Amino acid sequence: MAQQADNRQQSVLRNIDWWTVIIYIALLSFGWISVCGASYSYGETDIFSLSTRSGMQIVWIATSIVLGMVVLLLDDRIYDTFSYVIYALLLLLLFATIFNPHSIKGSRSWLVLGPLRLQPAEFAKFATALALAKLMSTYGYNIQQWRHFGAALLIILLPMVCIVLQRETGSALVYLSFFLMFYREGMPGSILFTGVAMVVYFVVGIRFADVPLASSPAMVGPFSVMVLIQLFSIGMVWIYCHRKLAWRMLLCSAAVTLLSLPLLDFGINIVYIQIAQVAIMIGYLLFQALSSRIRNYFFIALFALGSGLFYYGADFIMQNVMEPHQRSRINVLLGLDEDLRGAGYNVHQSEIAIGSGGLEGKGFLNGTQTKLKFVPEQDTDFIFCTVGEEEGFLGSAGVLLLFLALIWRLIYLSERQPMRFGRVYGYCVLSIFLFHVFINVGMVLGLTPVIGIPLPFFSYGGSSLWGFTLLLFIFLRLDASRRLS
Repeated sequence: MAQQADNRQQSVLRNIDWWTVIIYIALLSFGWISVCGASYSYGETDIFSLSTRSGMQIVWIATSIVLGMVVLLLDDRIYDTFSYVIYALLLLLLFATIFNPHSIKGSRSWLVLGPLRLQPAEFAKFATALALAKLMSTYGYNIQQWRHFGAALLIILLPMVCIVLQRETGSALVYLSFFLMFYREGMPGSILFTGVAMVVYFVVGIRFADVPLASSPAMVGPFSVMVLIQLFSIGMVWIYCHRKLAWRMLLCSAAVTLLSLPLLDFGINIVYIQIAQVAIMIGYLLFQALSSRIRNYFFIALFALGSGLFYYGADFIMQNVMEPHQRSRINVLLGLDEDLRGAGYNVHQSEIAIGSGGLEGKGFLNGTQTKLKFVPEQDTDFIFCTVGEEEGFLGSAGVLLLFLALIWRLIYLSERQPMRFGRVYGYCVLSIFLFHVFINVGMVLGLTPVIGIPLPFFSYGGSSLWGFTLLLFIFLRLDASRRLS
């Protein structure tokens, strides 16, 4: 038995995807260089000292590599067998952290154990991915059945609620990335489209909420959202139901809209006409669902109703529920406020730092914006600005290409998994990394909201580094045993 176990372990080590490991090591190396550049102060003589951020990051990197090796040495069946147990333990830890008396920067998401601080939310990602993989690999699971899909949503929702209660909204939003995995596993594209539509409603509606349509009391924001709801709903009728009916609905909607435009000269708020059109369209779709007994009409009607409720609900929440600093961040992102000394300060300074790097950058430890500490959180959430300033466009592009290589490799490894458990977990890993990179880099460039999530393998800290390492190396372990019985 011992000989058989040794042979199995050697086979696993031979089957490890070393290309992914090389990319991982490269990202860790560039990450340490960036942390060193972001945390360095003029006059420091020893960047390797444990009293400095760069020195401590070496400790986190070393322990992460050891942690990855331990994961590779463990039997891969552990992750399948104990998926729900690991998820339950992390969920319990998340719940306990809500009542944590230690508050760090307004967040209660950290457990303080003497000199060590851990953030359970970082480890809950791989636990949630394992639980989803376990659920979706059970016999007879079908994501297109609402009961099964609801069970998967519950697995995502529970840690999200706990993390929100810890005042870590940004970390909670990461769990929405699992919808990319759902789409790969057969989730209807209409659900993904609905999510995209909601984002469009919010951006257009809020951005132009106070822009008058001509000289009338009608505002561009709500008018545009009502028109979009009609167009999206008619498009869904075209795709899922009846094309001739979609043409008739489009002509009717366009005719009413065009005929209502002259009413702007009389000071009439034509937004109410658009709302009435949406209501009539919903009623007509419900009538079609009952008369033809085609359920798609009912779901499209539900989409149109939900769209309207979402838009006005989001507007109410933003104006009456959100904290002032949260509203300010959204307004800055949408270009409604500039606020270069307040909510927009971080992004403005990071843009200056990146822009000052030019093509080739200022060189290692030569960045002025970062050395003079103009950019807050420049070695954690905003570390990519250090890459841009010191390594320039070429260095930034190189880092993004490394992440692109990692994402491509994860897709390749996920698709070659013989078991659904491995494929689902692989796409969960892919979705999380893609979300973190896209949002973090976009945040530094002022393209996405500032929600405070780390850049994988770059941002300073042990919790995020350990969490990402566990996430990646568990998948590498599953992939390495794909050919073993």
